[in-house]
Amino acid sequence: MSVSDHPATRPDQNGATPGPAPVLVAGTGTGSAGSGAGTALILFPRTDALPAAWAGPVTAGLDPGDAAQLLAAVRPCPLLPEHGEGWFGRPGLAGHRLRSEPQPAGQPAAGRDWSPLFKPTALTHEGGRARIEAADPDAGLRLVTEAEAVPGGAVRARHTVTNLGADPYVVDQLEVVFPLPGRVEEVLDFTGRQTGERIPQRHRLGDGLWLREGRRGHTGHDAATMEVAGVPGFGFGHGEVYGVHVAWSGNTVHRVERVPSGLGISEPRPGTGDGPRERMQPGATTIGGGELLLPGEIALAEGQSYTTPWVYLAASGDGLDGLSGQFHGYLRAQPAHPRSPRPVNLNVWEAVYFRHDLDTLTALADAAADLGVERYVLDDGWFRGRRDDRAGLGDWWVDEDVWPGGLHRLIDHVRSRGLEFGLWIEPEMVNPDSGLYRAHPDWILSAGHRRPPLQRHQLVLDLTRAPVRDYLRDRISALLSDYDISYIKWDCNRDIIDAGSGTVLGAPAAHGQAQAVYDLLDELRARHPQVEWESCAAGGGRIDVAILERVQRVWTSDMTDALARQPIQRWTGQLVPPEYLGAHVSAPFSHQTGRYMPMSLRGATALFGHFGIEADITQSSPDDLAELADWIRLYQRHRALIHSGRVVRLDTADDTAWMYGVVAADRSAALMSYVQLDEPRNDQPAALRVPGLDPARRYRITDVTPGPYQPRRPNLGEPRPGGFTVSGAALAEVGLAIAPQRTLTPVVVFIEQQ
Repeated sequence: MSVSDHPATRPDQNGATPGPAPVLVAGTGTGSAGSGAGTALILFPRTDALPAAWAGPVTAGLDPGDAAQLLAAVRPCPLLPEHGEGWFGRPGLAGHRLRSEPQPAGQPAAGRDWSPLFKPTALTHEGGRARIEAADPDAGLRLVTEAEAVPGGAVRARHTVTNLGADPYVVDQLEVVFPLPGRVEEVLDFTGRQTGERIPQRHRLGDGLWLREGRRGHTGHDAATMEVAGVPGFGFGHGEVYGVHVAWSGNTVHRVERVPSGLGISEPRPGTGDGPRERMQPGATTIGGGELLLPGEIALAEGQSYTTPWVYLAASGDGLDGLSGQFHGYLRAQPAHPRSPRPVNLNVWEAVYFRHDLDTLTALADAAADLGVERYVLDDGWFRGRRDDRAGLGDWWVDEDVWPGGLHRLIDHVRSRGLEFGLWIEPEMVNPDSGLYRAHPDWILSAGHRRPPLQRHQLVLDLTRAPVRDYLRDRISALLSDYDISYIKWDCNRDIIDAGSGTVLGAPAAHGQAQAVYDLLDELRARHPQVEWESCAAGGGRIDVAILERVQRVWTSDMTDALARQPIQRWTGQLVPPEYLGAHVSAPFSHQTGRYMPMSLRGATALFGHFGIEADITQSSPDDLAELADWIRLYQRHRALIHSGRVVRLDTADDTAWMYGVVAADRSAALMSYVQLDEPRNDQPAALRVPGLDPARRYRITDVTPGPYQPRRPNLGEPRPGGFTVSGAALAEVGLAIAPQRTLTPVVVFIEQQ
């Protein structure tokens, strides 16, 4: 094995040289107190096997050589655990080789090379990147593992397996696995449904495998989103935690596993004349994931390769906020990250649904402009035959029966009021009642000759076919060229069932479909760089790092009831920073739940995201409009802070009230909220503490909550906007005392360095 550009080997206490020195891959980010924080991954090269690994939070003075000595008594798990090395848990690679030549009777045509054992051939390390090359000549396979630190503090890794044999090799699974310390015994991840995304679930970790599979063809409302394992009792601001995310918008696997110790394995004693020694294979705890592959989906011909999605690991001693800070830092460093202030959106869907009328829609634009709205989005219903959700998908021409002369009159009016114009599309789907389907019924994903079941009256177009992609690219590109459109809401309203491609009669194509979505979106982005993109999948059904690397916004959920939206946004923020999270003020009576929500809660919920409106504001009361305008002005005044600061969520004993907000990266300011979600359990005041400010600086606290003043708000001096000043240390340790508020009442305070 060759090793380049990493620390020199060091002799042990007896003067012997054990081999190449360990390699450290470490990211740096921002911790809860503003100090450097990130994730460390140490690789321990071995001449006879894949490098073992250790992962944990970055610590000042961490020496990989010291770690190697401390871990010498055990054999840490590599990033690809192998059955052939004595690993009795879920293997990193599962697959087998097909026999292309005819076999004698009774001989299987498949099943060879199912237990590869890779030997390293090279390990290179440069800066924050490491590359491990390995091969199993007997199995005819080559493996490359890449690991690197990323902006924000996390690390990521991926595998590439290449078939060197003449017969095809079927990859059943290929997953990246990171080791965890044995003290990690509690797991958190998410489930959900449409209008109820990112529902947290926690449990104690026992022996065995905790496996979360996503089989919907896109990320899914019930996606694990992030697999978190930690020392029991971890919270938002405290505890040792490890979070893994698979950056893929198709089928995925997230896994946590604790494997008991294995049987003894005989090993030679290097440098001695003694016989082999018996060494116990220790138990291990791991976390990881990869793409979930359908049967036979990846069959590699000679020379072909398969590469896993990037699998991200964040480790923190600062609890869940420490993990989210690392992922937020990464996404904010991406080229596609929105660079301009996030404009206030008005989406017309819940205002008009399919009832498109020029006078109504221009009146909405006028009302929006008067409030300070900056972007107008025309949702579903503008294209041919689209009078309800049963027809029209696939026919991406403006419906001349509804819009004589096209959309120019509406767009010109919207632009004349100073608003950007955006449009809704759903490129991946087709209604059977459409001109496209009648002309090309074979353009759908299907497992064979049968038609898949309808979902929401839709079928899925086979984007793995070049003619389908070309058609969609050309139609969407024509719209973006013909009209002054600066924003596209890209929807995906159904799951993929029977995801087979017609290119190879019914062969699995979920992998190819996900990649084709990326390719189509990437090509459109390159052709129309002035356009911003929103990812929507019946709400929040496709939210992952891979899609976020390509868009400027996600629609967090089709649930716009403010009370129900609070937990959805709270937990989606575990991965996604606020500037991506579409958060809209809806009608007073929710269209989803029927509940009444006061404007104060609707405004406060939208404030800590990408603020928008999803209601018929032409029917709003003057008082509601006046208060809504105040919330819009508050958002515009503080959006630079909200969309660049570090998110903090406070752990509270009484979960009828939540406290959260953002702290500026330079610790100069914070915007915090207290939200009374339900009747409090007792009448004790809460302490709104603000971690991460400079303890020595003085800060002025001001109540900036729009709307009528409520008598239970904190007394911040007279007049109320004046506030008072305290130290950052007092804010972190004592906190602002807030009495229990009326149910569904928020308090928003601005904290600014003096």
